[in-house]
Amino acid sequence: MPRASKRKAAPSTSTSVTSCDVVPPRAGKCKSRKVVDRIGSLFELYANQSLNMIDPEGIEALCSDLGVDHTNVRILMLAWKMKAEKQGYFSRDEWQRGLKELHADTISKLKKALPGLEKELMTPPKFEDFYAYAFRYCLTEERQKSVDIETVCELLNLVLGTLYRLQVDLLIKYLKVQSEYRALNMDQWLHFYRFCKEISFPDLQNYDSDQAWPVIIDNFVEWMRDKQS
Repeated sequence: MPRASKRKAAPSTSTSVTSCDVVPPRAGKCKSRKVVDRIGSLFELYANQSLNMIDPEGIEALCSDLGVDHTNVRILMLAWKMKAEKQGYFSRDEWQRGLKELHADTISKLKKALPGLEKELMTPPKFEDFYAYAFRYCLTEERQKSVDIETVCELLNLVLGTLYRLQVDLLIKYLKVQSEYRALNMDQWLHFYRFCKEISFPDLQNYDSDQAWPVIIDNFVEWMRDKQS
């Protein structure tokens, strides 16, 4: 079935005079309004008009214009910046919020802002918030509390893979061979990050099972030690 709307043409670059162009005392306020208007026009370029949201097809078009794959971690980072609530969709308010904070009112500016966003998230408190957000973003159904193992593996690779390659590779390998868990909850997800940060790897010398680790982490450590023996 065809979509209810198509991507609009890029906003006009007309030089028509507005009140903001002729009233200098409020130049700052007018400039801010123009930025908001341009961000709004950019939203219209990708939005599904019947939903008044940017939907998965619009996000794919956005990614194409940004020169990144829709599975790239930077798109998840952008969703975090917008505080997007629904996976694969950006509301008008979310779009305005995120692009205003990134000072991006054109695709060119947004593309240039992505490396800075990635750098911003390397600060521990913000990365921890982003890491938790990544899990919540995968809770796509009402009252859903857990995420299936396959998705968790993909998410671990996406979010932690560049920081903790060895740990993530082995965690994923373990999660795929174990049969006790079919899905994981937020607490287990958060402890994966804690494990990567705190535990000497791969020797596991400072791992203490008495420190209230989730059972799945205890099982992973036991699996690791069996492989090492």
